[in-house]
Amino acid sequence: MQNPWTTVSTEDIYENPWIKLEHHHVINPAGGKGIYGKVHFKNKAIGIVVLDEAKNTWLVGQYRYPLKEWSWEIPEGGGPLEDDLLGSAKRELKEETGITAKKWTMILRAHLSNSVSDEEGFVFLAQDLVHGNPNLEETEADLKVRKLPFKEALQMVLDGKITDSLSVMGILFVARTVDGD
Repeated sequence: MQNPWTTVSTEDIYENPWIKLEHHHVINPAGGKGIYGKVHFKNKAIGIVVLDEAKNTWLVGQYRYPLKEWSWEIPEGGGPLEDDLLGSAKRELKEETGITAKKWTMILRAHLSNSVSDEEGFVFLAQDLVHGNPNLEETEADLKVRKLPFKEALQMVLDGKITDSLSVMGILFVARTVDGD
């Protein structure tokens, strides 16, 4: 489908190693003048649902500064746009949990806030697990790792205790399509 928006001008407002904020003057689909703010993400969002043969999964918990609250999530992080998605997923899982997996399946792709950003997320299912030691980043010093039955993680989603978008999507996808019981 053809783009019904016309960009009149674009100004970079702010930039750091992870995001760039742009201000656009536009002509909207009805022909009116307007503005649009866009957050450009410099990384892909990568999440991993971990599932062992006993139908356990692993969550990570950490305080999320933008939300000002604690958050339980699937292991996740950012993968540079030019990097291999699977390589980024493997790195994040090992970094946060110490787990490596022999079987990987990409289960979904999503746009995480498409009204204001171009952030794209991917979720993988990791199975056939090997356990090791995590290698946390400085920002993850308070990270907690929790092994629990997959059914319990699903119930946390249904009860609103897990609200992170990649985590919600990934857990619901596995519950619906994979033998996650």
